[in-house]
Amino acid sequence: MKNAGQKRFRLRDPVQFLALGCGSGLMPWMPGTFGTLAAIPVYLLAARLPLSLYLLLLLLLFGLGIYLCGAAAKAAGVHDHPSIVWDEIVGFLITMTAIPPSWHAVLAGFLLFRLFDILKPWPIRLLDRYIEGGFGIMVDDAVAGLFALAGLHFLYWTIG
Repeated sequence: MKNAGQKRFRLRDPVQFLALGCGSGLMPWMPGTFGTLAAIPVYLLAARLPLSLYLLLLLLLFGLGIYLCGAAAKAAGVHDHPSIVWDEIVGFLITMTAIPPSWHAVLAGFLLFRLFDILKPWPIRLLDRYIEGGFGIMVDDAVAGLFALAGLHFLYWTIG
C-alpha cells in the first residue's frame, strides 16, 4: 500500500528526490527507518571530516532541509509526510557527532535516534505538533538527534 499523497512526489525533481532520501522514504512501511538507514553511508563519509567541518556540514544540511522538506510537503499537500526523510538523515548525523565510526556506534546511534524519533518525548512532541513548514519538519528530528547524541555519548564514555 502506498503512503497517502505519495503519487504527488516526482523523483525526477531533485528537491523531492533529496527530501525523500534518494527514494528511501518511499518504502511502504517504516519510511523513517529506511531514511535513517540511508543516512549511514553519509555519516561514514562525513565522519572523516574534522569536527569543525562536520558541524558546518550539519548546519548546511539542516538549512537545506528546511527548504527541501517544506517544498516536498507542499508538493504532497501534507505537512510532514512520512515519505519525507531528509529530517531523519540530518537527525542521525546529529546523533553521530564526534563519535568514531564502528558498527557498534552506528547500531547504537541508529537505535537511539529511532527510539527518540518514534516516541517523541517532551519537548520533541510539542515541536512536532506546533511548528509548521520546513523548519517544523526539521526541528523535531534535530532535537531527537540531540537526545540520541547525549545518550550515545553517555554510552561511549561509560562503556567505551
